[in-house]
Amino acid sequence: MSVLYYIIIALLGVAAGAGVTLLVQQQSGKSRARILVEEAEREAEVLKKNKLLEAREQEMKIKNEAEKTASQRLSKVQSAEARIKQRELQLNQQQSENQRTKNDLESQKNALENRKMQLDAKAEEVEEVRRKALEELEHISGLTAEQAKEKLVESMRDEAKTAAAAYINDIMDEAKMTANKEAKKIVVQSIQRVASETAIENSVTVFHIDSDEIKGRIIGREGRNIRALEAATGIEIIVDDTPEAIVLSGFDPVRREIARLALHQLVTDGRIHPARIEEVVAKVRKQIEEEIIETGKRTAIDLGIHGLHPDLIRIVGKMKYRSSYGQNLLQHSRETANLCAVMASELGLNPKRARRAGLLHDIGKVPDEEPELPHALFGMKLAEKYKEKPDICNAIGAHHDEIEMTSLLAPIVQVCDAISGARPGARREIVEAYIKRLKDLEQLALSYPGVVKTYAIQAGRELRVIVGADKIDDVETERLSTEIARRIQDEMTYPGQVKITVIRETRSVSYAK
Repeated sequence: MSVLYYIIIALLGVAAGAGVTLLVQQQSGKSRARILVEEAEREAEVLKKNKLLEAREQEMKIKNEAEKTASQRLSKVQSAEARIKQRELQLNQQQSENQRTKNDLESQKNALENRKMQLDAKAEEVEEVRRKALEELEHISGLTAEQAKEKLVESMRDEAKTAAAAYINDIMDEAKMTANKEAKKIVVQSIQRVASETAIENSVTVFHIDSDEIKGRIIGREGRNIRALEAATGIEIIVDDTPEAIVLSGFDPVRREIARLALHQLVTDGRIHPARIEEVVAKVRKQIEEEIIETGKRTAIDLGIHGLHPDLIRIVGKMKYRSSYGQNLLQHSRETANLCAVMASELGLNPKRARRAGLLHDIGKVPDEEPELPHALFGMKLAEKYKEKPDICNAIGAHHDEIEMTSLLAPIVQVCDAISGARPGARREIVEAYIKRLKDLEQLALSYPGVVKTYAIQAGRELRVIVGADKIDDVETERLSTEIARRIQDEMTYPGQVKITVIRETRSVSYAK
C-alpha cells in the first residue's frame, strides 16, 4: 500500500507538471512528453525497490529479536526445571537416609533393651551365687561376716605396718641423698659465685731489650757487671743468642722480680758498673719490700679483713711472688677466702671469720726461713704467734688433716682449698699428659657407632660429638651423651667436670650454576 501510494503521488506530480508544461509551452511536441513520462517511470521503479529493501530489513530485524527473546525465555524455563528436579532428587535421598537412620536407632534401642534384660538377669544370678557362697563360707569357717571382716582388718593392719616401715626406710634414704645433693649444691653455688683469674708463675723471667748491643754492656769487661748483678740478686742471668732478650733464672720469684726491676733501671739509666749495680739492687729491694706490704694491706682491705698483725700482712703480700703447682698463691688464697665466705653464708656461719681463715690457710708456704714442719702446721704456729683466734688457727693447721678439726671453719677451709686447687685451669698439667688426655677424650667418643667427628675444646672441659643424621635419631643422641659421660667418669682422670655435647644435624646443599 505504501509503495503504490508513492507511485500514484509521483504520477500525479508528473501529470501536473506535464499539464503545466503543455499550458506554458504549447509549442512542444509529443516526443518531449514521452521522454518525461519514461523518466518518471524509471524514478518510480527505483524508489519502489528501495522501499521494498527497507521493508525486508525491518521485517528481518523484528523476526531476529523475537527469536532471541523466545530462546532466552526457553533457557530460563529449562534451568528452573533442572533445579526443581535436582531439589526433588535431594529430598528423596534425604528422606531415604532419615528412614534408614530411624530404622537403625530402633534396632539399637531394641538391642540395648535386650542387653539390659540379660544383664539384670545375670546380676540376679551373681547375687544369688554370692549369697550362697557367703553362707557356705561362714558354715565352713565357723565365722560370721563381721568376724571375718575383723580378721581381714587385723591382717591389713599388719601389712600396713610393714609397708610403713619400708616407706620410712625409703624416706630416710631419700633424706640422706637429699642432704648429699644439697651439700653438692652449696659447693657448686660457691664455685659459680666466685671467679678469679688464673696466674701461672714460672721459674724464669724474660727481660726484653731494644737491641743486642746492650748485652755487651750488661756483661761488662771480662764479665764483671754480670757477676756483680748475679752476686747482688742471687739470680742466674743468661745472656745467649736469643734476639733482644735476656733470661733471669731462679726459683725465688721475689729475687727474680728484684733482678728484673734492677736490670730495667740500669738499662734505662745507661750507667752499668759494679758500684751502680749494688746501689740500684739495694734500692729496688727496698721498693719490693714496700710493695709487698702494700699488696698485703690492699688484699686485706679488698676482702674486708681487719686487725691483721703487720707481719701477717707482710706474709700475705709475699704470696704474690709465690706459686704452688703453677698456681699463684695469692690468687689461690683470695679465691679460697671468697669461697669460704660464700659457703659459710650458705651454712649460716660467720662469713668474715671464714674469709679470714681462707686467706691465711697457706701462710706457712712463704716463710722467711725454711721450717721443718709441714706448711699447714707451720702456718698454724705463725697464726698462734700473731694472736689469731683458736678456731682460725685450727682451720689453718687442719686443712690437710694433719691435726684434728675442732671447729666448723676447718672443714670449710679444707673443702674450699680443694675446690680452688682442683678447678679446671687452676694448676698446670704436664703438656704431654694434657695432650694425651684430650686425645683419649676424642678417641673414647669416636669408638661409638654413628659418631663422625669429635672435638675436645675449652682445655678439655667440653667434648663435642658430631653424629650422622642418617645413623642416629634424636632419642639415641641423648642416650649417647649419657653413655659417654658415664664412661669418662669410670675410665678417665680429669680436673673439674667435662661437658658432653652431641650434635645431630641435617644439611641440604645445592649449587646455582
